[in-house]
Amino acid sequence: MNEMAFRVTSNDGTTIAYDRKGSGPAVVLVGGAQDDGAENAPLVPALAEHFTVYNYARRGRGASGFTEPYAVEREIEDLDALIAEAGGSAHVFGASSGGALALEAAAAGSAIDTIAVWEVPYAVGDDLRSRFEEYVADTQRAFDAGRDEEVLELFMRMTGASDDNIAARKAAGKQTAHWADSVALAPTLVHDSVFLNRYQLPADRLATVTQPVLVTTGGPITVPYMAGLPSDFFDRAADELADLLPHAQRETLEGPDHVVDPQTVGPPLLRFFSSEH
Repeated sequence: MNEMAFRVTSNDGTTIAYDRKGSGPAVVLVGGAQDDGAENAPLVPALAEHFTVYNYARRGRGASGFTEPYAVEREIEDLDALIAEAGGSAHVFGASSGGALALEAAAAGSAIDTIAVWEVPYAVGDDLRSRFEEYVADTQRAFDAGRDEEVLELFMRMTGASDDNIAARKAAGKQTAHWADSVALAPTLVHDSVFLNRYQLPADRLATVTQPVLVTTGGPITVPYMAGLPSDFFDRAADELADLLPHAQRETLEGPDHVVDPQTVGPPLLRFFSSEH
């Protein structure tokens, strides 16, 4: 579990854990699927020389609490609590499903200055619709039955892992706490399906976002663990977002992986958050 030094209380009383570093205008980092804040943590040093960076664990992840029932509105309130803690407004970076959270928060009226998103996983294209609907239904059934490990395995299969690969990763992960930690985060995959509008891009809502938005991807998918997705999966969503959002910039950063690489993503974030828009 990614331990964090600070706590803030969200509107419903849930405790949200975060780290803070640097000085200057506030930037809040929002994690994606199966992330308790650890994946965005390497970005903090890349931004902290110019910004006060808040990196948090979304509810139900890591050191943050969780209060039933889950609702999209509660996640937006969590982000609002971080923004209030940061002084009342902030730039926001969202990785993967965290990008969808940033955009939904902006559409709901959160006090966000500018937004940058990385590889938001909306499933764009008729060729993907039935597959993602089946995945959402299957994970919901497994979740309702309390089969968290099955939820995780369904996610891994959907992105491209074979049964042999899952078995190998499970065996390796059981030598450490990694597999158990991943299973503990599995319910948030179901939450992400809700937040991502069943992976359908909510065009009407996002068209109301008035903030400048930097929409980034790393180019075609090449990593084996995502081989089950079309190579242009993230680019499809990013291109549609860039066309839809009123004030969007679109950049392809040639990143080596879906997990954020600070050397790839850090410099354009510094430029974007430092620019006059």
